[in-house]
Formats: sequence, structure tokens, C-alpha cells
Amino acid sequence: MRWRSLLACFFVCWVLGVPARAQVQRELLARRRVFTDVDPGVRALRRDAARRYYVLTAPGPGVLIYNAAGERLGQVPPAAAAGSPSAALVFGDDMDVDSSGRLYVADRGADAVRVFNPDGSLAFSLPVQAPTSVAALAGGEFAVASMKSERLVTVYDARGKLVREFGDPSEIAERRELNRFLNIGLLAADPASNLYYAFAYLPEPTVRKYDRYGYAAYEIVLTALEFQPEALAVRREVQRQERGGTPTFKPLITAIGVDPKTQEIWIALGDLLLHFDGEGNRRATYRTYTSEGARVETTAILIESDRMLLGADPIGIYEFPRPDQTPP
Repeated sequence: MRWRSLLACFFVCWVLGVPARAQVQRELLARRRVFTDVDPGVRALRRDAARRYYVLTAPGPGVLIYNAAGERLGQVPPAAAAGSPSAALVFGDDMDVDSSGRLYVADRGADAVRVFNPDGSLAFSLPVQAPTSVAALAGGEFAVASMKSERLVTVYDARGKLVREFGDPSEIAERRELNRFLNIGLLAADPASNLYYAFAYLPEPTVRKYDRYGYAAYEIVLTALEFQPEALAVRREVQRQERGGTPTFKPLITAIGVDPKTQEIWIALGDLLLHFDGEGNRRATYRTYTSEGARVETTAILIESDRMLLGADPIGIYEFPRPDQTPP
């Protein structure tokens, strides 16, 4: 069965135009560090329509807010309310902000998704067991990925009522707990409310694109030569952990970002950054470094029209040029 799985992966990549060979990697150097007071533990980075920037670190008291000049404006929940058990973040794994300024935080430590109003007050706290990612959709809906849910994506309305679930986990392991862990993913959304689910732990790094109702548009599976040694190592570890115990793996996909205008995708595998066009075809591969030459192990991506912001733990957040818009 294994050869059939590998053959299927190569077929998917051929259909999408992702070559089954290693691409030339180029170095991508940061211009500068931004939001320099951000502590280690960067988990998510977003921007709202008013060009305010939101930074989630974990553990941390709340989501930090900055203006376009990089000046701190405040935090959500406000510092005065951060001590309130109903509002305080325990361990925020991910967050997103919608067009109205409403903020959504996947608080894995509290088994809840915290939803904050634009003024920073808590709208409600939705019980969700072990949420790992969240994405805002149009009309006040929001999508949640959880370590414990049967489907990959659960969508709630503006009041926290479940409206639909979709996405079938891949069958990688025989042990149910292990298989569900390997299907944990990161969510991203674009202005058209398309959802992108990046599987953090699958042996072959995989991203699925869905529309907001759960219809799959395409799937990217990275089976090129440069990914095969790691994939084989993960599969050997899966076999070892089939015997029992709490699943423990290092994530392969560490961050995903989407260009809001073109729906192009940027996927980080540690310090490796891959660029895909809006149809899922790989266009370029980069190794990311600070201007001093330190590796940037990306944990958060924000794509803007004229630059990219990459967050890395523990070194902070860095501004990079858009290499697809500058001469090589």
C-alpha cells in the first residue's frame, strides 16, 4: 500500500505543476527587525483594515497591538482586564482579526476560543477542546482547528453557534490518537473566505485549499527530492510511536501566509520558505536569514503588498522584501 500512497502523491504534484525534483534555493535576507519589544514565543501576526498590527506571543498576557510606525498602542485584553479569569489568555496558539476589528484567539491552554470586540472587551469565550488555529471569515463566521475534533475544520457563526464541519483527516497511523495528532493543522483565510489548511505533522508537507463551505479547490503535497529524507524519518517515527504513549513530533510546516490580493501562498518549514501561485504551483524556494546571517525559523507570516513580515521564536519579527517583486 505504501508505494500506492507515494505514487498518488507524485501524481497530485504533477497535476498541480509542482516538480518532483529539488528546486534551487536562494537566500533571502531580512531588511530589519520590527516591533522590537516583542518577547520570544511569536505565534501569530495579523493586520486589520486600519493598518494596525496584532502580535500573539505565548505565553503572554494578551495580543499586542502596534501602529504602522511600530509604536505600541495597547493589548487585547487590556492590561487592566488581563487578570480577569474570563478574559485572560492562558496559552494562545493562534489568532485572527476580521474586517470589523473583531479579534479571535485560539487559547489552547484554556480549551477555548476567545472572541474580543473591536474595543478590546470580551464578546464571549467559546469552549473548544485544544484549539490550535483560528481564521476569520466573512459575515462574522470563524473557522477553528482543534486537536480533538473529528473533522479538520469547524465553522461557527458570530455568536459561537456551530454551523458546519468539514475536512477528512489523512490516514497515516493505525492508532487513533496518533493519527489525529499527525493531522493537526494551521489555518489561514483570504478575503474571499477561502480556507487553507496546512498539516503541520504529515510526513509529506501538505496544504489543502477549501472554499468557506468545505469544497476542496486543490491539495499541495510536497514529495520533491529535498523533502524525502525527512518524510522517511517521520514515517519511521510514526511506526515507533504506534506502540503507545503520548504522540510527540516536531512540526514540519511551521507557518502559512496568503497574499490577500492574489491568493498566492507562502509556506514555512522552519527557515525554508516556499512560494506558490494562486493555483498551487511552486514558484520559488528560499532560505531566510536576518541581515546578520542568523537563520529565521519562521513561526508566523504576514504577506503585504510591498513586504513580508516573518515572526520567529525566539528572535522576534523581521521585515523581508517581496522577492517575487524585486529583481533576483
